[in-house]
Amino acid sequence: MELTAQDLTVSRGGVPVLEGLSFTLRAGEVLVLRGPNGSGKTTLLRTLAGLQPALRGEISQPPEAIAYGAHADGLKATLTVAENLAFWASVHGLSDIDVALDHFNLRGLANRAAQNLSAGQKRRLGLARLLVIGRPIWLLDEPTVSLDVASVGLFADAVRTHVAGGGAALIATHIDLALDAEVFDVGPYKADPNAAQGHRTAFDQALDGALNGALNGAPL
Repeated sequence: MELTAQDLTVSRGGVPVLEGLSFTLRAGEVLVLRGPNGSGKTTLLRTLAGLQPALRGEISQPPEAIAYGAHADGLKATLTVAENLAFWASVHGLSDIDVALDHFNLRGLANRAAQNLSAGQKRRLGLARLLVIGRPIWLLDEPTVSLDVASVGLFADAVRTHVAGGGAALIATHIDLALDAEVFDVGPYKADPNAAQGHRTAFDQALDGALNGALNGAPL
């Protein structure tokens, strides 16, 4: 089980932001993405998760392998903590939520509606979802936002347990999680902004055609 990117170029709004990326994430490994805000870490994670196409290059991963954790916690506000976890477990054919409740210290909140949780509690619940969906590759975008020091420790422990069991994790974060991890700095892969003209979107091209037609007397 591994995730491989080969000569990958990813884009935001049709404009390349990172290019020439190649790496392999194997079972039992943690890879930490580093780079300044706006450097393309989120765009890269979204592309690897299959939420947007790559501009160039290849991505290889086992089918149904990816669990993607974004900035939003992905919770149903009116469902309780336990109901949220049970819903996600059922979607993926699982049933046991006890480990997730206990690991992220949510047992005492199990019957509280998600909308009544603090920001940190919501984040813990969002991360606990990773433990009930059974996906081997975690792609996580700033997972420790809103967490206190103790909760950051709970998350780091969850990652250690996951990779010890044969999973893998790719994490964009600015903090030191004290994990046995390689660091992948996206800075050297920043795309050349002068090359953006060569990557215009189909919408841009269609708009240009319509405007040119209007200038030549054709109706818009």
